[in-house]
This record gives sequence, structure tokens and C-alpha cells, in this order.
Amino acid sequence: MPRPQRQRYVCREPDYIFFRPDGIPPPEDIILSVDEFEVIRLVDLEGKTHEETARQMKISRTTVTEIYESARYKISDSLVNGKKLMILGGNYRICGGKTEGCPNFNCEERICLKNGVEAPEKGKDIMRIAVTYENGNVFQHFGHTEAFKFYDTESGNVIAEEIVGVNGGGHGALADFLLANKVDVLICGGIGGGAQTAVVKSGIKLYGGVRGGADDAVKDFLEGKLSYDPDVRCNHHEHSGADHQCKDHICKDHKCHN
Repeated sequence: MPRPQRQRYVCREPDYIFFRPDGIPPPEDIILSVDEFEVIRLVDLEGKTHEETARQMKISRTTVTEIYESARYKISDSLVNGKKLMILGGNYRICGGKTEGCPNFNCEERICLKNGVEAPEKGKDIMRIAVTYENGNVFQHFGHTEAFKFYDTESGNVIAEEIVGVNGGGHGALADFLLANKVDVLICGGIGGGAQTAVVKSGIKLYGGVRGGADDAVKDFLEGKLSYDPDVRCNHHEHSGADHQCKDHICKDHKCHN
């Protein structure tokens, strides 16, 4: 029986999680895990040795080498063969400034729940918010979202964050995904009538028509000043052309439907 994998500590999640080739449809997707991203960041960008990286991530030097070789192959495959690269998932934990070498070393520890660690038990002051997510922003087409960012909040403060990739499957599957992950509130951009019905039937409060940064949207929501459109709609039958006009918002270079 194999030993359970040790959780890898990372300083922070990546700011940009999707990279696509320009001008051609990618033949397939490549998933680079967050711990693989962290090894590349520490070794190739910061110039740390494998031993220093292992000490910072609280894993063995041999494991660092294995992760590094896997990550380099995936990045090369993406660059050479024009495949979309997504940075998602992995067995990792935000160090919260508690590992030597982290820029925030000795700072106050942040609470971050990752990959298989359950959210706090729901109480009257605990809430989970999901935001359609791409490169730090609120993704504008619910039915096409490839990731959600979850925020666990308590008494109006964010206590945990997590980016989770999804496999699509239509608005019903996405609504079931949110329900399975104990989401209370959904913040998104455009969302069609069918998707709205599925989300609301799941008992999730919906705030659509939101633009800008995901973190900013959650902050505004918790402060009671989120700008959203209760009547937002996005229906592919109302589109015309590449830079088309949805009923309530402009969709650029996307087919916007559920």
C-alpha cells in the first residue's frame, strides 16, 4: 500500500491560471498543479536550489526533483504543441508565512483549506461564496466557466479561499457541483434563465451581472455594496457576430450560453 502523499506548502496561488495559444483552437488541455507551479516559481524564477525548495515546501528534495521534471514537461508540451495550460488543483496548502524562505515568513498565519479538507461546519455566521473565475476576475459566462473560486466566510470575514476546476456539463451539472460543495452564494457575470432556475432551485442565492476582480466582488458583497444586476440574462439566441450584444451585457469573442 503506497504511503499517503505529504501536502506541499506554497506561498500563494497563481494570479493567472489559464494560458491559451493565440489564433488556433487548442487540441487539448494540460493541467499544471499549483504545487508544480510553485516548484517552477521557486527554482526557475527565484533561482532556489532543489534543497532550498524542498525545505520551503516541507517535502523531500527527491520529491521536488520529480515535481520539477513533471512541470517542465507539461510546460514544454503546451508551448511546442499549442495546448491550453491550466493551473489548478494539486495536494497543497498555503503556508501563511510559516515556512522558512516565504516572503511572509513569521507573519500572522492565514487559514486556507485545500483539496479534500472540508469547509468549516455551517453555522449562522459561516457562509461559502462561489465566483465564476478566470485570471483573477469574475468570468462572464456561467455555462462556460472552467473554474470557481470558493470563499469561506465567517462573521463577514474571509477565512479560506480555494480555486476549483470543473468539467462543465451544462448549467444543471454546474448547479449540482455548487450544491455538492455546499455553496450558499453565487457571484457571476452573464447567466441564462435555465441556469438561474437550476441555481435558485438548489437554494443558492444568485448575484449576476458582476464584473471586475473576484476578490473585490466578494469584499463588496460582504460589505453590502456589491453592484449586480438582478435581471441579468445571457442567451445565445440573442447574439449576432463575433463582438455580439447580449440582452444585458456585451460578450466579446465568446459563445455565451448555458
